[in-house]
Amino acid sequence: MTSDADTDPGLRVQNVGKTYHGAHKPLFTGLNFDLGRSGRLAILGRNGQGKSTLIKMLGGVMPASEGSISWRMSSSWPIGFGGGFQGSLSGLDNVRFLSRLYDRDYHETLERVDDFAELGKALRDPVKHYSSGMRARLAFGLSLAIEFDCYLIDELVAVGDARFQRKCQEGLFEERAHRAFLMASHDVQLIANYCDRALIIESGRAKMFHDIQEAVEVYTWLRAA
Repeated sequence: MTSDADTDPGLRVQNVGKTYHGAHKPLFTGLNFDLGRSGRLAILGRNGQGKSTLIKMLGGVMPASEGSISWRMSSSWPIGFGGGFQGSLSGLDNVRFLSRLYDRDYHETLERVDDFAELGKALRDPVKHYSSGMRARLAFGLSLAIEFDCYLIDELVAVGDARFQRKCQEGLFEERAHRAFLMASHDVQLIANYCDRALIIESGRAKMFHDIQEAVEVYTWLRAA
């Protein structure tokens, strides 16, 4: 499975596969694609096909079993996955740590996170006491405050009420329209609105679709099968 060539890709994935320890066959294998610096790629697949696993591999949270992942632009941690935080630290301390790690001003970053994530006094609590939704809000707020060339999204829009979901969409897809992203989602309307290509993973293999409407139709058929 190959994608169209990009003369200056910000991300190149070559022959990537994942096999879990003790598994009789790979979760997926032979993934090859490039992502340009303003590319918007959907990662589609039924439950258990490896969408979230691929996002975690791209974010460096999980190693690939084979192949190579090469970044030439900055990328966020997987938004929607709260495993990147130090649970014993408060939200404030996690903001402080990541501000230092990415060489950002702590007070400015905190102000932006506080405004976006709407966690209020909970920022003073240890992250291990956060719900999954609160962790996702913190992750999303931090990723927008720090700013990246490419955002890795794993079902983030399922977080919060309709108002907050709209806030997420505006913050990422509209205010940062020039940024790249890879998004794993079951929301076909969101995919159709904001993505320009789609990678569908099915039965261990993947296929790139350059027509997003065709990808949505194929994915909808697979989910109904």
